[in-house]
Amino acid sequence: MSADPLHTVSDRPVLGLPVTRRSVALGAAAGLLAAAAPGLARAATPKDTLVVAMAFDDIISLDPAEAFEISAGELMGNCYERLLRFDVADPSRLVPDVAKSWAVSADGKTYTFELKPGLKFASGNPLAAEDVAFSLQRAVILDKQPAFILTQFGLGKDNVKDKVKATGPLTLTLETDKAYAPTLVYNCLTANVASVVDKKLVLANEAAGDLGYGWLKTHYAGSGPMKIREWRANEIVTLERNDNFGGPKSKPARVIYRHIKESASQRLQLEKGDIDIARNLTPQDLEALAGNKDIKTTATPKGSVYYFSLNQKNPILAKPEVREAFKWLVDYDAIGATLIKNIGVVHQSFLPIGLLGASKDKPYKLDVAKAKALLAKAGYPNGFKVTIDMRNVQPVQGITEAIQQTLKQAGIELEILPGDGKQTLTKYRARTHDIYIGNWGCDYWDPHTNADTFTRNPDNSDDAKSKPLAWRNAWDIPELTKKSDAAALERDGTKRAKMYQDIQAEFRKTSPFVMLYQQTDVAAYRANVEGLRLGPTSDSTYLFAVSKR
Repeated sequence: MSADPLHTVSDRPVLGLPVTRRSVALGAAAGLLAAAAPGLARAATPKDTLVVAMAFDDIISLDPAEAFEISAGELMGNCYERLLRFDVADPSRLVPDVAKSWAVSADGKTYTFELKPGLKFASGNPLAAEDVAFSLQRAVILDKQPAFILTQFGLGKDNVKDKVKATGPLTLTLETDKAYAPTLVYNCLTANVASVVDKKLVLANEAAGDLGYGWLKTHYAGSGPMKIREWRANEIVTLERNDNFGGPKSKPARVIYRHIKESASQRLQLEKGDIDIARNLTPQDLEALAGNKDIKTTATPKGSVYYFSLNQKNPILAKPEVREAFKWLVDYDAIGATLIKNIGVVHQSFLPIGLLGASKDKPYKLDVAKAKALLAKAGYPNGFKVTIDMRNVQPVQGITEAIQQTLKQAGIELEILPGDGKQTLTKYRARTHDIYIGNWGCDYWDPHTNADTFTRNPDNSDDAKSKPLAWRNAWDIPELTKKSDAAALERDGTKRAKMYQDIQAEFRKTSPFVMLYQQTDVAAYRANVEGLRLGPTSDSTYLFAVSKR
């Protein structure tokens, strides 16, 4: 995928919407915010505008059928609707979005949805069952990275138009190939890939039968509380209130995200009032703000886990003893007490706490002697050299450097290869890395969301259709894949939880993943900001609900 900067400019039609004097002025205001030097004093941010500092160099696309990165998820959650959402106060509870009601047939394979009447897209086009069916069909047919969330139910390019179809102006059905746990199917329909797009607008911008894919990578066609007005890669994202939204209107007229990677810069600009919210502060910067009466903080346990993984295409890293040795060469306690203090908790399982069946077991600690014995057994008593691809943001950089030092105690020389989010992800997805350090956030609130990527790899070939994290690390696991598939079908909650606990235990012992911590999402904000609540997933932080006094 291209990592070139992408632009939508305000002197021509922007994001499928007509140019107005207001949009030109908005673009100019956004440009001033982005270009102004950090050292210059500026007036307080406008009352109707939220200015957020955040590192979003991982954004690759604005198309919900393709967008699969943490930062892009937040944009999707604020700007697109789905059939259902989960309640951020209780993620186990589903709430209506465009659907008014839903039901599953007695055989557990046909799902029926009735939509709310009178809904509109930001374009003004009516939102009907035909748009929902088209959106799900389109995601499956395009078959981009997140499509597996839908295709796992037996949907494919050849059958999706028969399996997902409008049965009336406001009704549609979805047919699965097996009787899955209904909560799994419903929760998957809360994911970004199930976002509803404006069929008429998207097809008006279709080129060579691409279902509008080329256009929607940089444009907007949704119905959510806000609409995407502008994206300049590694610079700025601007969201604007969608006055056609069918629910309560967005409290801010606009939200401007500024790409600021350095925590110290975010803190300085927050203290000066140049920004309203800082999203990537280190423990040290959070402590420095603790005594500032003008600044408040909020925190939420996030459904995101951080890890580093060993590519099994590397013959050294493929040895079981080497995989286990790495797990004994991390100083988890030191990382927990310093680098992730207040922004994460040490966690050694792939299921984050809060999901059904999540394990709290933490068997590993720093034990150089044990690791050296394992390396000697594998035939590497003096260690070896290896590289790690790292997104150069904190706390990832600090954690990587700490791991570099503890690995050295066992003779392993770790060369750090820094890059931005797109660079490291592109290499990782091509599985051309040695070691990769990163994070994974839940796509929907069900344990299968992480099992499906950490403990399933139905085809380990280079040209596999499905490319989960296990595939990215060339971890061939037919038996564990079967166990994960069985857990997805179990309809008894207690039995299903036990199945996931067993899968996690096997994963901890044998996998090429070294699980580090579960994120605590923390934001610092000016005291005049009200209603800020960080969601447990990347797409459930709703800035449309935030206001300023």
